[in-house]
Amino acid sequence: TRQVFFAGVTANPTGAWTTQAARDLLLRHADQLADSRALVRDRGSQSINTFDEIFRTEGIKVLKTPVRTPVANAFAERWIGSIRRELLARTIIWNRRQLERLVIDYIKHNNEHRPNHSLDQRPPLAALFDADPPKLQVVKSTKCDGLINEYRHAAWPRTTQFPAHNCSTTVLHCFHEHHDSPTR
Repeated sequence: TRQVFFAGVTANPTGAWTTQAARDLLLRHADQLADSRALVRDRGSQSINTFDEIFRTEGIKVLKTPVRTPVANAFAERWIGSIRRELLARTIIWNRRQLERLVIDYIKHNNEHRPNHSLDQRPPLAALFDADPPKLQVVKSTKCDGLINEYRHAAWPRTTQFPAHNCSTTVLHCFHEHHDSPTR
């Protein structure tokens, strides 16, 4: 899948920090990452041997991209470019808590709403939603403090419970009751 997971935010990504972030990521998302076969990563100095070993102990093969070859990890490069252009370049970040909140909100938008060409214009978590919603009214909601607008059919549920999450989170879709004209 093209699902993105939040691993953390820091101003100084050291080897120790990325190693701990990898541990936390695998603890929080063990169920979703259970079928993962490989991790593709660059050769950045913050990814040290202990970082790789955490994934190897989970049975995940670590693949290092060639030096200065961003196309070798095109999925990650595209996602980083998207979050930079669509969120970070348009936002004044005041503190770490605000940055974490916005990044988590953007990741939810990416996983639940943003169409993906390789997934037949469906978001990565499309299987959790109704495959063919009825053609009704469109409801608008905003993400990332109004930088991103999402449009859904009014018949979709306002609350979606995601299965297999260790923290059993419920995502609440905050809809602003703007009823646009019916689609088609």
